[in-house]
Amino acid sequence: MSGAFLNRLALAALHRLDAETAHRVTIRLLSSGLLGRAPIEPDARLECRFWDLQFPNPLGMAAGFDKDGEVPDALLKLGFGYTEIGSVTPKPQPGNPKPRVFRLPADEGVINRFGFNNQGHDALRSRLERRTGHRGIVGINVGANKDATDRIADYVTGIERFADLASYFTVNISSPNTPGLRDLQARGALSDLLTGVIGARDEAADRFGRTVPVLLKIAPDVDQGGLSDICEEVLLKGVDGLIVSNTTLSRDHLKPAPAVSETGGLSGRPLFRRSTIVLAQARKLLGPEVPIIGVGGIDSADAAWTKITAGADLLQLYSALVFKGPALVAGILSGLSRKLDQEGLASLREARDVNVEAWSTAAP
Repeated sequence: MSGAFLNRLALAALHRLDAETAHRVTIRLLSSGLLGRAPIEPDARLECRFWDLQFPNPLGMAAGFDKDGEVPDALLKLGFGYTEIGSVTPKPQPGNPKPRVFRLPADEGVINRFGFNNQGHDALRSRLERRTGHRGIVGINVGANKDATDRIADYVTGIERFADLASYFTVNISSPNTPGLRDLQARGALSDLLTGVIGARDEAADRFGRTVPVLLKIAPDVDQGGLSDICEEVLLKGVDGLIVSNTTLSRDHLKPAPAVSETGGLSGRPLFRRSTIVLAQARKLLGPEVPIIGVGGIDSADAAWTKITAGADLLQLYSALVFKGPALVAGILSGLSRKLDQEGLASLREARDVNVEAWSTAAP
């Protein structure tokens, strides 16, 4: 049987389960080694270097899939150039009541309201210490507990706790499923947060002898003024990069389905246009030097290429795997290589930004 047929068969079986159970089954399959190494031909043109990290390719697994750091090395074996753990909060928390994740098959979208369900810092630290010596880029996405009285302190604690283990940090202030979290995107609160986080990172650098990059993950629902404020703070505080974007609260242009009315953040294909517009706008505001990770609706090599031409240096996906399976990783990477062949380019950097103007002025 062909790999494509087995991929379709596995997806059909998983889709007979509710979405969260299917996710847990997938984690178990990865943990057991039943989802093995992907047959991907390395292409030096896809390699890229940001900060002091050498990425074998630009495609990463977004945060939310491996919340507790159970399978980072298994994900890297699937062909991802890097993976991001989390979001992780200082204390364990169960998240919101179930059901809390819903597939939209007609739109190839997902709505979730998980609410930062995770096992907390102690459990994650224990797992990461056991993988010491493994190679590969593993970022840690830090968040705040729902009941925290000082959310900035929770983020600072995350930086302090994992500065010796993280390849990079993502400060997640854009989940719509923790009440009030997105308020940290407002300029005054963001300034205080970034001051605390960057200060903690720099103190840790003195202890461990390495400076861990800090990235900020934002929502696609920010208005022009809010995005401008965010980008100014990123530049002022010396944040190392931006991730655009998290899920959206918008329900525009969705096909009728029972799950459409569920509360939570929408990801997958319906997020592609909105997130790509914000990506291009952020690139114009930040200029050419700050690395940006493009996320939202990447489900093909064409979509990945579009993100790059709209200003992305690196890419992440998650929801598309729900509908297309792990074979998608190899498909996107081989497709990017073909794009470089077609355009006669030596690297993805040569394609970045060629469509920034068009996307930054596009209608959502």
